[in-house]
Amino acid sequence: MKLAFSTLGVPGLPLSDVLRLATTHAYHGVELRAHAEEPVHTGLGEAERADAAAEFKASGVEVLGIAGYVRVAAPGADEPVLAELRDLCELARDLGAPYVRVFPGGTEEQRPEEADATAARRLGLAAEHAADVGVRILLETHDSHRTGAAATRVLGTVGHLNVGALWDVMHTWLAGEQPSTSYAALAPYLGYVQVKDIASAADTTPLALGSGVLPLTECVELLSREGWDGWLCWEYEARWCPEAAPLLDQLAAGREHLVRLLNESA
Repeated sequence: MKLAFSTLGVPGLPLSDVLRLATTHAYHGVELRAHAEEPVHTGLGEAERADAAAEFKASGVEVLGIAGYVRVAAPGADEPVLAELRDLCELARDLGAPYVRVFPGGTEEQRPEEADATAARRLGLAAEHAADVGVRILLETHDSHRTGAAATRVLGTVGHLNVGALWDVMHTWLAGEQPSTSYAALAPYLGYVQVKDIASAADTTPLALGSGVLPLTECVELLSREGWDGWLCWEYEARWCPEAAPLLDQLAAGREHLVRLLNESA
């Protein structure tokens, strides 16, 4: 498996510094948070995109994915959502990223079947454009569709190779779904896996990998046993938790922990 970290853990850091951290600590790739406050976002011009892609190529670090904030199940008109999805897919193409991350984003006011249908319709409409530009849209296990079972209600309806799943192990665990159950549901659609650690269900402040309660050992063993050979991406949510210890000081130990889990599960 290849290892990456998300720029959510180092908000606003210039791309050259992100790449320096990745190469220094021997990460294979980086998940880029796509937001106006970050150095990479959909507002970048053609030359800026080319420069960013060249920086990644020169460093030998891969762009794992573009982490967008589209909420595909949210109420409202389809076209603004589809337009943002097209923009994210084109940004991913220009940077050489295989994946675009989206959230479900359903609301309490919606019936579950309504949220499912809205998400499936939009993802189905976006799938052809994703295929045209050579990227895959991944629905993260998050918010209204936290479990593998919930995500696959949508993905099974879409039924397109350019739409898949991003397994966030924290959210499936918080929802009470066992890793084996999550994997069984998500395996046909799985793009990559986000790993992290937290103190408890009541305190989701990010912790160093291996120091919290999330079943990372079980997840890695399961993925290895099933012969899955994709990406593990450490999403350290420092952007939302300013009290968290800096990710910069933990990248080396985090990689060592993941490598140890991989070696023990081999």
